[in-house]
Amino acid sequence: MGESKLPLGRDTDYPHKYAPEVLCPIARSYSREPLGIAEPLPFAGVDIWNAWELTWLGDNGHPKVAVVEIRVPAESPNLFESKSLKLYLGSFAMSRFADAAHVERAIATDLSDCAGARVEVTLDPDVSVASLDGPCIDRFDVDCDTWEVDAGLLVADERVVVEESLHSHLLRSLCPVTAQPDMGSVEIRYKGPRIDPASLLRYIASYREHSDFHEACVERMYIDIRKRCVPTTLSVYARYQRRGGIDINPFRSSRLRRAERAPNTRLWRQ
Repeated sequence: MGESKLPLGRDTDYPHKYAPEVLCPIARSYSREPLGIAEPLPFAGVDIWNAWELTWLGDNGHPKVAVVEIRVPAESPNLFESKSLKLYLGSFAMSRFADAAHVERAIATDLSDCAGARVEVTLDPDVSVASLDGPCIDRFDVDCDTWEVDAGLLVADERVVVEESLHSHLLRSLCPVTAQPDMGSVEIRYKGPRIDPASLLRYIASYREHSDFHEACVERMYIDIRKRCVPTTLSVYARYQRRGGIDINPFRSSRLRRAERAPNTRLWRQ
């Protein structure tokens, strides 16, 4: 991955004029190959980024502000490193654009080039506050003492087939570059053998000292649950808290189709 070349965790200059060259792609294959994820992908999905602090200048120098929703398809060969995106969006601050549409098109073009696939960009989307589906499994008072991710913690009862959603607000992983904690919530929606909720909670807790990017953590969850619990349909959706004014929310699903859009609903902590 060439982490030494990533701006994350390093002292960097903060450009104040439009600077698409600061964007830093990271190949998804870096985290997928160890999990045996290859083409065709075993899921469809999207990474939803919300950037809350975009600002630029109008033609007359009048400052403008907006929230940006960015949708990166899971099939893109690259994701972009989060600090480089922060630097890139920050570079709009002292640059002049004719209107918001020009800003939106510039961001979409630059991020698509970086990701290697079409990235959707929307300024000022309707990001409502909502809750995850299904019961919260955090109420189970279980002993947790495994801090290396272990799919063997997952238990499903093949005698009982259900269709349900479960969620937890206890997801914590570590940035693989800076080791800073990333906190979030995760929703598991599936149809198949009933997953023991206490075992799912132990499994989610085992990510507390796991170092990987948000997208890779969700893909690992998807693969582990699919192999271990054998559901007929499965979706994993994580909503991470923001850092540097940006939150990242990966969604992977066996049921998502190109005509469908994953929801972008902000949680109480976001």
